[in-house]
Amino acid sequence: MKRKVVSILLIAAMCVTVLAGCRGGSDSSKEGGSVAKDEDNTLEFYHGYYQDESEWAAAQVMRDIYDQFAEEHGDGNVTFKAIAVENRDEIVSAQVSGGSFPDMVDFGGARGSLTSAVAQNLVYDLKPYIDENNLADAIGLNYTQNDQNGHIYSVHDQIESRGLWYNSAVLEKAGVSTDKIFADWTSFGDAMDKINTLGNGTYGYIAGQGSRQIVNAIMGSTEKGKEMIESELTEDTINSSEFAEAFKTAAKLDQANGSDHTTDDNGNLMADFNTNGTVGVLFNGVWNAGAIAEANAEVIVPTLFPGNIAIASAGDGIAVANGMSEEKTALALEFVKYMTSVEVQEKIFTEVQAKPCNTTLDLNALAQKSDNAIVSKLAEACSQVNDADTTVIDLSYTWGSDVDKAVINALMESAVTGTDIDARFEQLQKELFALIG
Repeated sequence: MKRKVVSILLIAAMCVTVLAGCRGGSDSSKEGGSVAKDEDNTLEFYHGYYQDESEWAAAQVMRDIYDQFAEEHGDGNVTFKAIAVENRDEIVSAQVSGGSFPDMVDFGGARGSLTSAVAQNLVYDLKPYIDENNLADAIGLNYTQNDQNGHIYSVHDQIESRGLWYNSAVLEKAGVSTDKIFADWTSFGDAMDKINTLGNGTYGYIAGQGSRQIVNAIMGSTEKGKEMIESELTEDTINSSEFAEAFKTAAKLDQANGSDHTTDDNGNLMADFNTNGTVGVLFNGVWNAGAIAEANAEVIVPTLFPGNIAIASAGDGIAVANGMSEEKTALALEFVKYMTSVEVQEKIFTEVQAKPCNTTLDLNALAQKSDNAIVSKLAEACSQVNDADTTVIDLSYTWGSDVDKAVINALMESAVTGTDIDARFEQLQKELFALIG
């Protein structure tokens, strides 16, 4: 599959000169005049939470979590140093291309250079440690989705989980029953048609990037389709009736919804749903709870895709380098255990407002304890994902970001009135054949 070409020489040069300035993600200095340790005794951890607290409060929460670990292990022979870098993926890609790997890196869910690094035997297998310490429940979905022939090379402390959010007030105005709207995609389309007739700028749903999740959910509704999106994209899948039905169903819904309501980035129209209250349905992750305006908290409700289907993905998370000293490796493994512990996972749920990977948490009890309406919404959304009849991976993780973009572009073009959806699907098939080579 074709990937975006990275200028390795430029990035490799940047790694040498820039990283020293990037290593400020956590303050690794210690009070009391402790002796500084040399680089061989420093465990460097690259992560992507570089944003200022005013820009994204969750980033500061994550940095604080890392700082706590550094403080708790400050008296050991190895110093833990968290390094926030905006161009983390490019830096890691450059290192892997040169045959090396960071001490430890959090890919943050995005599929990065891990596959190439694993092929070069650069990444530590976490599974023996996980099994020996009975951490299967603590790492949750990572245990199955990130299992590669009996090996686990990364653990993501958050699970990317997607479903639907709907505005009950908008549905009520349109005379739509919530009992029927999510029964199947035909009922969903009928409900969107009613919402689109309300006027005053109100419309059914944010299409485009979100619509690709319709394709994902429909594919996941059958065993054969689910198997297809949990594997790499093949010619057989591109030519399959399952893929054709999923795409065309989404495209017809989008065309009826109107091309004015499409975007390749949900964030461009998110305010219409979370703040303005002019959208009936939003396809987005459970973390959307944190974006809901307080004034709308009462009317915005989470649910799953028709068929009681959830999209949930572990993705690439924290990965550890092979070949480090025993002390550095031990500290890295302790960090994985720490990040999936109940204490940290509770913070990820209540303060980062993301779905934790640890399956032992009682999310509803945590929500009641927090006395926060938004956290309660998050708990409800997470619980629904946990209880879904079918859970399927996000196809962007198995088929790749290039395929994901191609499907989104095809859906956006199909939303234009008069577009021949069958012809646009045939064009998409040709594009996908070219991508997989």
